[in-house]
Amino acid sequence: MKKDRQHREFKNRLYGQFARIGKAIANPSRIEFLELLAQSDRTVDSLAKETGLSLANASQHLISLREAGLVLSRKAGPSVYYRLADQSVFELTRAMRLVAERRLAEIDRLVAEHFVGRADSDAVNFDDLQRMARSGEVTILDTRPPHEYEAGHIEGAISAPIDLLQESLRKLPKTKEYVAYCRGPYCVYADRAVETLKSSGRKARRLAEGFPEWKAAGLPVSASQGHVPGANP
Repeated sequence: MKKDRQHREFKNRLYGQFARIGKAIANPSRIEFLELLAQSDRTVDSLAKETGLSLANASQHLISLREAGLVLSRKAGPSVYYRLADQSVFELTRAMRLVAERRLAEIDRLVAEHFVGRADSDAVNFDDLQRMARSGEVTILDTRPPHEYEAGHIEGAISAPIDLLQESLRKLPKTKEYVAYCRGPYCVYADRAVETLKSSGRKARRLAEGFPEWKAAGLPVSASQGHVPGANP
């Protein structure tokens, strides 16, 4: 009987610790923070600006994530940078997304409304991109902001931030085919890049997923090389 009580107490405490993780991510802004941190280290200020939160609100969310052991921080001069504690944190957010995609019909409706005209059948998967890259069939474009590209990108990709892509078109030959990628399956940068490239007479498709998924799959990555001339501010 005593052992049964001890085991029950152990289970209660154990699942209580598991619940801390669930509580920490039970907020849309915190989930978005984790997805942004999967791209690169970020300051509180940059996270607040991108998500439309006040600095105080963003700070509180980061404190909750840090207390749950999901993010770590480091000081660099006057700034404090946050990063994911390890790769398993990204895997957690990815698993949550996959469950939501499979179990919540609302996800399909939201995606269909926002990505009007998106054809999943035209998207490139990881295996196809590797094959095309090896044969020299395509140029891979990273459409994320420069600091995210510099932190890590698909090996061989060149930086073509979406906000600067139009002015960089002259650097991209029309004879090439392009595959654009960004932060993940719900990032709009790659879709916009494909639209811009196609409207300029170039062949283009998007990668079905983003850089964090590529990295998590153990596929080749690089850092801080290969920018399109004139693409960075």
